[in-house]
Amino acid sequence: MLKCASLYTTEVDNPEIAVSKINEQIDAKITLLENSVGIIMCHPEFISTGVLKAVCENLPFDVAGITTSSQAVNSEIGELMLTIFVMTSDDVRFKTGLTENLDCEVDGPIKSAYKRIAADMSEPPKLAIIFPPLGLHSGDMYVDAWGKIIPHIPIFGTCAIDDTTVFSECETIHNGTNYKSAMPFVLCYGNINPRFMIATPSEKNTVSDKAEITKAAGNCVEQINNDTAIKYFEKLGFTESVKFTPFMIDLLKREDYDGIPVIRWHAYFTEEGESIFYGDVDEGSTFTMLKCDPDDILVTARQKLEMLNKLPDVNGVLLFTCTVRRATLSGVNKHLMELQSAKNMINSEIPFMMGYSGGEICPTSVKNDVPTNRFHNYSLVILVI
Repeated sequence: MLKCASLYTTEVDNPEIAVSKINEQIDAKITLLENSVGIIMCHPEFISTGVLKAVCENLPFDVAGITTSSQAVNSEIGELMLTIFVMTSDDVRFKTGLTENLDCEVDGPIKSAYKRIAADMSEPPKLAIIFPPLGLHSGDMYVDAWGKIIPHIPIFGTCAIDDTTVFSECETIHNGTNYKSAMPFVLCYGNINPRFMIATPSEKNTVSDKAEITKAAGNCVEQINNDTAIKYFEKLGFTESVKFTPFMIDLLKREDYDGIPVIRWHAYFTEEGESIFYGDVDEGSTFTMLKCDPDDILVTARQKLEMLNKLPDVNGVLLFTCTVRRATLSGVNKHLMELQSAKNMINSEIPFMMGYSGGEICPTSVKNDVPTNRFHNYSLVILVI
């Protein structure tokens, strides 16, 4: 049996009041079983006022998560919020961990942290929920590192984010302490049944013909259609404005490609005319450019929410949506509308927590119990448990 609850506080100035509000909700909403854990998200201001630390020190279970800009739970939507998604069970075991700083290396610190935390477990986890720091590396590096350690295990999560224009205040969180460069994570063992959904822009929003990435390494694209990346975009009439455009990428050369494209966001051009993306794009991939369409964001999100309500045996739901989707909706004064859709549409008896993301991590498919784990941009990812 797995039970969930979504807790929140908007009390950002007084730690004692915030702790009291969270305690009241725990007493009212959930009876903690043998094993419990919390996924936590908060506005960065909760760190500076001491509320985050006070709340976490008072909790009878470990927590892991990130800062974010806006959030939603069943009974509240807002920007200055701290939310906790509680999972508790007698037959699911949870273990939280924290890597060393990932400034210089990814694989080694993740492997070391996993070995330390999972040392007493005789089998791999059924699910890993990870919270990478923003901007240190391509998001695919985190997914790939975990895939080497626990192959064939679904990986879900989000990079940290904040509401500044340069993301200077985003942090990861583990048990009340905040970090710039370390990765918290949650491992779930036992009787848990994770299911996944992804909402991405519709293909009807393409603004270019399909092109081939003819020379690339990681998230750096040197050539498109055998021409330099910047020259390709110049021919289409795009230069700096391309950074405000999402790309639908077909990862054709990957052995595990399941036919489901991922979305990538362009970061900048180098002095040499290379195109840098926020995720890997792979030499030999094909792509199309997409327009940012606020209505399409809401339509595609609502389609997935309708599907979610039809699933059986739903105990709780975690949702992470890209901060650039928020920016797109802000342009038409609808910046909280995607959160509002979740609040309005998810069955009120199902606890959920939703927040904005700096890069989304979710399998595109699970076939024969083998997930295709991917890093995403400009997407809404959903974990149903």
